[in-house]
Amino acid sequence: MTTSATTHDPNLPVVVIGAGPVGLAAAAHLLERGIEPLVLEAGARPGATVREWAHVRLFSPWSEVTDPAAEKLLAPTGWVRPDGASYPTGGDWAERYLQPLAEALGDHLRLGVRVTGVSRAGRDRVVDADREQQPFTVHVTDADGGEERLLARAVIDASGTWATPSPLGADGLHVPGERAAAARISYRVPDLRTAEARERYAGKRIAVLGSGASAFTALAQFAQLSAEDPGTHVLWVLRRGLGSDTFGGGEADQLPERGALGLRAKAAVEAGHATAVTGFRTSAVQQDGDGRLALTGEDGRRLEGVDEVVALTGFRPDLSFLTELRLGLDERLQAPVELAPLIDPNVHSCGTVYPHGVKELTHPEQDVYLAGMKSYGRAPTFLALTGYEQVRSIAAALAGDHEAASRVELTLPETGVCGGAGLFDEEETEEPEGGGCCAAPATLQIDGTTTSPGKC
Repeated sequence: MTTSATTHDPNLPVVVIGAGPVGLAAAAHLLERGIEPLVLEAGARPGATVREWAHVRLFSPWSEVTDPAAEKLLAPTGWVRPDGASYPTGGDWAERYLQPLAEALGDHLRLGVRVTGVSRAGRDRVVDADREQQPFTVHVTDADGGEERLLARAVIDASGTWATPSPLGADGLHVPGERAAAARISYRVPDLRTAEARERYAGKRIAVLGSGASAFTALAQFAQLSAEDPGTHVLWVLRRGLGSDTFGGGEADQLPERGALGLRAKAAVEAGHATAVTGFRTSAVQQDGDGRLALTGEDGRRLEGVDEVVALTGFRPDLSFLTELRLGLDERLQAPVELAPLIDPNVHSCGTVYPHGVKELTHPEQDVYLAGMKSYGRAPTFLALTGYEQVRSIAAALAGDHEAASRVELTLPETGVCGGAGLFDEEETEEPEGGGCCAAPATLQIDGTTTSPGKC
């Protein structure tokens, strides 16, 4: 049951969408400010997205992937902080940090609840009258299809972008035949530790699309598979050409594992495990006469005899459930307009994204915020520490502490050739031609093999 209230009603919670690292940190910061949070997570467990890459080791150490307010909330539970200098896997992060944090939040977290719409009570996006005096209505469905309407004083959307990968088309759209071939197209780097994945890709001709760190990861993994099964071969399909910076900073990178990933990808090509196909923009996917796939390029070229496609061309935010809110988003990146210039991959290079907070995240709709990877829209690079700083600032603003909200409390560590910082990326977008200096990706490790879900 819902009751009439206003956005200033202190009894209403702040709804946080997503129980990932940034969403749970937002709840911790709100509690620290005496504000009741309600975290809504579509998955059956907290950190559901992180658990999808549980085998991956972050290049960022524990000291850079935990939030201070969250640690304070965990302290009374007997939680022991992991060694700050060690590097967690996604599974470690979920089990040793996100799961205990979720348990510490108790009834402030609801699992298996999907947000289907957010609006103002009695006001669609057109209506001005008394708009800011109305609470938010958050429409949700549970795993059984049950529907509910919740009231909130504010909304923080930290749902990320993992669920919405970009399609094959260079124009940002699905190409003809892509949906029909969906069973043979993956939009994630396969986990070749599993028997299912090895059976799917071993001995096959695989087209890997993308020029970022996820593509490097796939090249490195498939090169290892090719060494074990010589029938395995990769067509590395790039929309741009090969250049001196294609594989990143190499041995000059201050993060050795990050540089090593680019070197592994380069070695995969030089050893013949992968063949680079440059300047290829996919326009169609078709079935060959023998049942295999063929990719057609905008220039008429045709890549035939493809068994599997791994499309690693980035992710984008799902804004479908926010259509009744007045969001101020950059027309290109789909990021908040004040934030977009700081993260624009067309002009941005490593080391130039500064810590930011509520000022850069504010929308025309008061008390609505996109945080974490969701706030970056289609931009490829996101730092966990940056996300924690975002929600610290947002919580301060919601508590009326505007001085603290405007204050920067994060100093990013210097890493890499371009002076970037240790990060967690959910994914990466194909770097535009002529993009920043940061081709060298941030790295993780899978069973000792350097890999990554994102660039620096």
